[in-house]
Amino acid sequence: MSIKITVVHLSGGIDHEHITGLRWTNPADGKTGDSSRATLVAWIEDKNGKAYTEDSSGHRADVAVVNPARGEKYLRTRADGVWTNNLLALPRY
Repeated sequence: MSIKITVVHLSGGIDHEHITGLRWTNPADGKTGDSSRATLVAWIEDKNGKAYTEDSSGHRADVAVVNPARGEKYLRTRADGVWTNNLLALPRY
C-alpha cells in the first residue's frame, strides 16, 4: 500500500525535524487518516510502507526516513536521489 501525504503539522520550529503529525489518503481505496511522525516512521521501516507527496503538476516525491546522528528519526522527501522539501511545502494543520 502506498499513501499520499496531504497535510503536515509542525511543532516547535519550521524544519523537517519539527513535523509531528501528517494527514494522508490512500488513493487505492479513498481511506484517509492522521498519523504521528513516529507511527509513520515505524510503518515505513518495519512494515515496508510507502508514502509520497504530489504537487499540482503531478510530480511525486517519495517520503523517506532520516536517521540523524542526534535526535529522533524524521521524515523527508527524496526525488531522483536528492533530498527535497516537498513535505514542508504542504498545507499545515
